[in-house]
Amino acid sequence: MVMRVDPVSGLVEGVRFVPSPNCDARPAGGRPEVLIVHAISLPPGEFGGPGIERLFCNALDPAAHPYYAEIRGLEVSAHLLVRRDGGVAQFVPLHLRAWHAGQSCCEGRNRVNDFSIGIELEGADDVPFEPRQYDILGDLARAIMRAYPAITPARIYGHADIAPGRKTDPGPHFEWTRLRTMLA
Repeated sequence: MVMRVDPVSGLVEGVRFVPSPNCDARPAGGRPEVLIVHAISLPPGEFGGPGIERLFCNALDPAAHPYYAEIRGLEVSAHLLVRRDGGVAQFVPLHLRAWHAGQSCCEGRNRVNDFSIGIELEGADDVPFEPRQYDILGDLARAIMRAYPAITPARIYGHADIAPGRKTDPGPHFEWTRLRTMLA
């Protein structure tokens, strides 16, 4: 599938947009330069429910699951989410700063949210990702690289790469060689 980023709206065309309040403007002159791959499941280890979208929209009910009570008040987002079935949702326009990287460092620079795009894959460290997720991630990465030429296959990182010791995603089951081959 050929995906395209609308240069004005920052939205990936044909992708469902679910606006998150957890974003803001990038610093003056800031543009996306790196792509960060994450993995998330809510509740942890469970797939397909509404938890991720609710988290990114500050609508997670802390009484719905014990883990949700633990993360009450957490304000995070990502630009995009790729579900296990290949469904995609966008939460933040690509020209804005999503709150996905936290305390991190990439290419010798802190404040990674300032110059990155974050894509969440629905998954967990101990479970392989679905083939469809790689296909969609590859399509998204190509569209993003066309829109933001500073982002190249060599400038795609995992959350664990930019926050070692604090984060482990997308985890040992993520097939980096598969993704890089798709983008070559």
